[in-house]
Amino acid sequence: MTARAASVYRCQQCGFASPKPGTCPDCRRATGDLVPLVEERAASARGPRRAVTSPERPRSLREISLERGDRLATGLGELDRVLGGGVVRGSLVLIGGDPGIGKSTLLLQAARALARAAPPVLYISAEESAAQVKMRADRLGIAADGLLLWAETDLSAVQAALDDVKPRALIVDSIQTVYLPELESAPGSVTQVRECGARLMTLARGLGVATFLVGHVTKEGALAGPRVLEHLVDTVLYFEGESHHAYRILRAVKNRFGSTNEIGVFEMGERGLAEVANPSGFFLAERPQGAAGSVIVSSLEGTRPLLLELQALVARASFGTPRRTVLGADYNRVCLLLAVLEKLGGMPLASQDVFVNVAGGGRVTEPAADLGIVVATASSYMDRAVPGDALVLGEVGLTGEVRAVSGVELRLREAAALGFRRAVVPRSNAGDGAKLPLEVRGVATVGEALDALLG
Repeated sequence: MTARAASVYRCQQCGFASPKPGTCPDCRRATGDLVPLVEERAASARGPRRAVTSPERPRSLREISLERGDRLATGLGELDRVLGGGVVRGSLVLIGGDPGIGKSTLLLQAARALARAAPPVLYISAEESAAQVKMRADRLGIAADGLLLWAETDLSAVQAALDDVKPRALIVDSIQTVYLPELESAPGSVTQVRECGARLMTLARGLGVATFLVGHVTKEGALAGPRVLEHLVDTVLYFEGESHHAYRILRAVKNRFGSTNEIGVFEMGERGLAEVANPSGFFLAERPQGAAGSVIVSSLEGTRPLLLELQALVARASFGTPRRTVLGADYNRVCLLLAVLEKLGGMPLASQDVFVNVAGGGRVTEPAADLGIVVATASSYMDRAVPGDALVLGEVGLTGEVRAVSGVELRLREAAALGFRRAVVPRSNAGDGAKLPLEVRGVATVGEALDALLG
């Protein structure tokens, strides 16, 4: 007598399981959306899974050695920086981003360099036809012989072809559109995404194939599908950018083979993505001179300092409740800093609308930009411009003290290379000013910083 398959209904958003169909109570309570539940069969009712056995046996940690060939250079320096020096053989990398941001373009350009260095590279196009991908490749000037293109959505067929092709790298675009025929769920459902991800992970580990997956992003900004997919992969990268800006930022949120603090900066052009060698100069290219409310801060992304322009605009409130609008920074932290400036700086911001923006579509989240936000707001309120050759750094506490930040020498060296001559930093970071690349003034409180920059 055959065992009867159990029916389980699982939420596509959070994975909540229920024996009955309906809507997810957790997601409805959290977001207000009614999330449909998708039925999935029990594991015993699924088709047989092909196992990829590895020749590895348990070894002592002393016997395991890393070879220089364990990493493959993608040919894109910014992508290699984010990955930690190149993609590791047998690793699984997930790249997410908004539709049209350039994920397929990025991977197609990386596939060109990988096909030259370590052919062959298999590109699985599950969303576009082979002709559509060929049109993009012609526009980008890609004609590598070692790059194999296959428009296929059946993951079982792809798995069977790997033994014949024996690729060094595999690209699946995207994980939401491939499927396993032995599962009854539709492509893109929780079951299909999870099982396809697990199958690709097994293939990558067993065959030593560097695998890239493209993932969709929901309206909340998270990767679509179950969160378990992020736990399966080795690296999770987000490709960010604004549709009205040419720049793109590649950011790592998980990396088992490198740092998660590194970012890569690209510029989208007619010939595809071009690497930005000097991101600070790129963000400051259109900076206004002598404008009140404009301050330059330094954001440290891993080992790379980025100079960004913080802009603030203070205007009299038209209604009873003043507006607080923040773009590119943390809203709650900006509100905290405005309260400190009103309490300790004597500025009646409770009756003023305050708008804070990181120019050029950049983003800064670290506390080192606190003092820059405070100075920019005070500059706009007082209608006094901050000196154009000054850099502002420091974390601000609730009592108005300016706390130390990390990587000050690295930030100041980048500022000096771009023509800045002085900086206002926390007093504990000032140290021996003779060893620093520019003139440094240390401040201990917000009041001292405002006196130094605005008089």
